[in-house]
Amino acid sequence: MSKPLTEHPYQPVIKIPDFEGPLDLLLHLIKENKMDIYDIKIVTITSQYMDYLHQRQSHRLEVAGDYFVMAATLMNIKSQMLLPKPPVDEEEAEEDEIDPRQELVDQLLEYQRYKKAAGELKNKESFRQQEFTRPAMHVPRELIAAHVEPGVTIDQLQAAYAQVLKNHRLNQPLVETVAAEKVSVAQRMGDVVKLVKKGPVRFTTLFENDRTRDSLVTTFLAILELSRHRRINLQQAELFGPIILTEGPKIDEQSVDKSGTD
Repeated sequence: MSKPLTEHPYQPVIKIPDFEGPLDLLLHLIKENKMDIYDIKIVTITSQYMDYLHQRQSHRLEVAGDYFVMAATLMNIKSQMLLPKPPVDEEEAEEDEIDPRQELVDQLLEYQRYKKAAGELKNKESFRQQEFTRPAMHVPRELIAAHVEPGVTIDQLQAAYAQVLKNHRLNQPLVETVAAEKVSVAQRMGDVVKLVKKGPVRFTTLFENDRTRDSLVTTFLAILELSRHRRINLQQAELFGPIILTEGPKIDEQSVDKSGTD
């Protein structure tokens, strides 16, 4: 039974580079010899390739089977190129002559493209590892409140008014006596101001006494006009909560009614 080799402390260590496969080794040898990949000096490359295999075997390193397959391929190409060629006409020679290295060159070029692409992907992976990401977080409730409390958007106001109209249709009696109501937007504005001065008022509360669509529209226009002139403030304490009307900084100022008198 053979004993494992022990490394003497003063013995120089011979390092043999590892390659990803026989094609990787061939590309390395071609680069080291500064050869054109389309015109490989097959005798030189074969000799150096075999030296590499002998070095690995002499150091009792494992050699994969595909390296020996490539060695046989190189020896076959070398023998084809060294064998004398039968005499042929020059024209036929140019048409029928096939370079025995061509298939090997095609394999090397394809492997070179894949190796380059793999290198670019590795660089991107390395760059991506330097980035840090975190899962999406829910927006804190206090941020939502801070955004909503200063005022109410027109979309929220329209949604609230649409709900009022829906409730009004549901609550309508089957028989209704229609009476003409001559209440202008300016008059309704005065009514809203009086209510707000008594204390905060819910948006929906202002429509409780409206019985017709015209009166609903008049009330809504009055609220918009008062809000536009900053005579009232529209606030919402929480998302989807009730809209509250409070006194604005100019509640006692008079605004001009531009909506008509009907």
